[in-house]
Amino acid sequence: MASLTLTQQQKLQTKLSPAQIQVMRMLELPACELQARINEELQENPALEEGVDKTQDLDYQEQDSQDDDYQNPLQNDDFNYDDYVQDDDMSERSSYSNRSQESMREDIPFSVGMSFGEYLKSQIYLTKLDKPDRHIAKFVVGNIDENGYLRRTTEELVDDLAFREGISITDERMQEIILQIQQFDPPGVAAYDLQECLLIQLRQKEQTPAVILAVTIVSRFLDIFSRKQYNKIMQRLDITEQQLKMAIAEITRLNPRPGNSWLGTVYDRNQSVVVPDFIVEEENDELVVSLNQGDIPPLHVSSEYSEMLELYSQENQQKSSNREAARFVKSKIDDAKWFIDALRQRNETLMQTMSAIVAYQREFFLQGDSSYLRPMVLKDIADRTKHDISTISRVCSNKYVQTQFGIFPLKYFFSEAITKKDGEEISTREIKQKVRDLIAQEDKSHPITDDELVAILHENGYAIARRTVAKYREQLGIPVARLRHQI
Repeated sequence: MASLTLTQQQKLQTKLSPAQIQVMRMLELPACELQARINEELQENPALEEGVDKTQDLDYQEQDSQDDDYQNPLQNDDFNYDDYVQDDDMSERSSYSNRSQESMREDIPFSVGMSFGEYLKSQIYLTKLDKPDRHIAKFVVGNIDENGYLRRTTEELVDDLAFREGISITDERMQEIILQIQQFDPPGVAAYDLQECLLIQLRQKEQTPAVILAVTIVSRFLDIFSRKQYNKIMQRLDITEQQLKMAIAEITRLNPRPGNSWLGTVYDRNQSVVVPDFIVEEENDELVVSLNQGDIPPLHVSSEYSEMLELYSQENQQKSSNREAARFVKSKIDDAKWFIDALRQRNETLMQTMSAIVAYQREFFLQGDSSYLRPMVLKDIADRTKHDISTISRVCSNKYVQTQFGIFPLKYFFSEAITKKDGEEISTREIKQKVRDLIAQEDKSHPITDDELVAILHENGYAIARRTVAKYREQLGIPVARLRHQI
């Protein structure tokens, strides 16, 4: 029989308060999302209001005579407290901002632009397909991904159509409808793979000798072609180097992702706009850092709710209705204070972090040349600001700064250090730029290999290993020498 024992164990745990959690979440919000978060809080908490708190100015500051004319909304005959606190009485702006992103997108009545799928469906009515086949064509278009590829087989589409729509169709008829869709614009759409996508585009071109040769290369030697083994292609097809060059020119003009050429709706295109969180300006050889507040309003606790709480505290608290009302009002006021304090701490932390980055990378912000960027890691800024590294990471995530030389993500300024042979510490960004420049100036018929890059860098005093060069090259999105070869 098992015996029961009582043991004592000591644990060290770190628990964050709700206010700390709120500050951390606010730190991660970029400027473009902060406004939506404030609107959401304004809608949910009636004790939080926009604008300057005039009653606070009266209590804590010496006021001019015009401040004495301020009227308390509670004393205004036009003000109805019952209308104020009801959930149904929300401002149109706040109600709108609280909707989900998807519902916002559906409600905005764009008069121009259509999605990629809608564009393909609009072309169905230009074909000779009858009404039942047009319905099937719409089903097929719905299975085309954002790159323009049809990733499902004919058999899978037939089975899905029978299961979801109750429509029976042969594989042959489905393939005929797919062939019709493959003639749509943009060229190459509804292909099953890259090879078919390229062949569709080539077959829609004027059949010149170069195009005919390109069709042969793509259909028979695409794997060899992708590895740039041009000598094998010339040997197997018995063609000259000039003929191969002309065929390559036709192939490289093709679009491997036809769906990506579609600009999309006005809403989609606007999402690429970057809103800077900071602005750094030079004034009399001094760098001035400021937060981009945009349309972010000042916030304060509602004076009506504060007076209401004071009123309840003075009245008979024995009434259960008064106790419940006082508890509700106090919770809303506390939430409003927490939110305002979290916003204040967010702004202070952001300013401290950005100021430290500007001070550390002062030469870059004055000159705008990336060669002036010093090696800098999160710990360097954490030490200067006395914040935790995780806090600095949150501040720098998805944040941008506007300078006189352009807009940069904050992560652009961070890089590790490498020591040169003479003992000087340089940024890894400098080495990456050197690698990029060397490859840009190389002879494309004899591209520089990673081993050759290492040798050149060693001659310039950069003590760096081959695997590190390969890593930097991959980070720059540059393929290996064999794939950079051109004839």
